[in-house]
Amino acid sequence: MDNNYEHLRIEHEDAVGTVALARPDARNSLNAGLIEEIRRCMEELAEDDNVRVVVLTGEGDYFCAGADIGYMRDTAEFSYEKNLEDARNIAAMFGAVDECPKPVVASVRGAAIGGGVGLVAAADVAVAEEGTIFAFSEVRLGISPATIAPFVLRKIGQSQTRALFLTGERFDAARAREAGLVHEVAAEGDLDAVVQEKVAGLLAGGPEALAATKALLRELRDAAAGEATEIMARRIAELRTGEEGQEGLGAFLEKREPGWRE
Repeated sequence: MDNNYEHLRIEHEDAVGTVALARPDARNSLNAGLIEEIRRCMEELAEDDNVRVVVLTGEGDYFCAGADIGYMRDTAEFSYEKNLEDARNIAAMFGAVDECPKPVVASVRGAAIGGGVGLVAAADVAVAEEGTIFAFSEVRLGISPATIAPFVLRKIGQSQTRALFLTGERFDAARAREAGLVHEVAAEGDLDAVVQEKVAGLLAGGPEALAATKALLRELRDAAAGEATEIMARRIAELRTGEEGQEGLGAFLEKREPGWRE
């Protein structure tokens, strides 16, 4: 994997790839360079057979404080065509997180604002430390959280999305969990330990089964009415007859650990 990143710090330990947003002096805010690097990194990790789980986090005291002020100033002067291109680049970044075949765990502390919340929503599992602040503040700047909307809407539904998008209000980790945006709230100082518990649970699953399950959920999400039954039947038949499925079922019946946990 290419480790030539200016705005990210990448670490590999065992089968886990940790991607840390590395602009702590700017509260890990998003600029054009960081947006491009997150997309590129997630696409590379998707192809890396040595990585089975991805942890997405931020260096320093903040996960991601939204868009960088200088970057926002630049976009305000862009033409319509250049703004369109920029928005597509941002959408591609969120899409790369969402569509990564490896499970993605967001480890969130300090603050996740705007696009930072979009990254949380695009992840599969999210753990936030007590005291973390969230906000969709775009309407208060006279714009809309359009690029993150599909990911947030899928994660927390129409009712919560409307209330939080339209008010732009700040909310804490407890409300984020209540809404379904995050799945666990860790006590202060326990974030890394809780994230590692989630990672261990994911590593217990078969790599192919995890990727197939993520693909299945995307298929079902986008399926037309009446197609779901055939999609589910086809997927489970493929997995049961595949090498990994045979190993997993065999291990269960023989009361031993499957090969991928060794």
